[in-house]
Amino acid sequence: MTTRVLPLGAHAVVIEVDDPRQVADLAARLRAAREEGELACEEVVPAARTVMVSGLSAVDLSQLMQDAPAWDLAHTDPEPGPLVEIPVTFDGPDLSAVAAQWAVSVPHVIDTVIATEFTAAFSGFAPGFAYLTGLPESRTVARRPQPRPSVPAGALALAGPYAGVYPRSSPGGWQIIGVAREAVLWDPARRPPALLEPGARVRFVQ
Repeated sequence: MTTRVLPLGAHAVVIEVDDPRQVADLAARLRAAREEGELACEEVVPAARTVMVSGLSAVDLSQLMQDAPAWDLAHTDPEPGPLVEIPVTFDGPDLSAVAAQWAVSVPHVIDTVIATEFTAAFSGFAPGFAYLTGLPESRTVARRPQPRPSVPAGALALAGPYAGVYPRSSPGGWQIIGVAREAVLWDPARRPPALLEPGARVRFVQ
């Protein structure tokens, strides 16, 4: 694994990997080290190609920066996250566009999404928005040529290798294939407030 470790002040680092598929394994390794008392930190936050480790204490950052590039992630076996099922009405305005990109029928798009067990890889864009991985590499989706000025809350959409559900109405350029009207993606009164935390498994059901 090729990594770069960049310090963020005296108590945090960002670890960058060369393969986005290694992010989940790296985050799992760091969380396991924290739980076993090998790493004193407050948060482990995955992103698309990086993992931020914050609140580091009693850690030699220079030693961590030296050790991380040699870590072998092939032997990590992260525990599966909780399974969240989200009911979806597949009536999105971009279903036909996605089917055309995949050169399949609209029912095939719906069947593919329903059959896929997604994983919440990381969060971003808006509170409660999880970037979901799991679609085959051949099923990447190009963004819309022109973003919509308003995407409704609950919209299930695809872009690049990701799926995601918009937690609130906002502009967006992802391809909308359906809507999850019952899902509350972000609730500040809930603990945790995000319905889909990194590591969660997600299935969409009709």
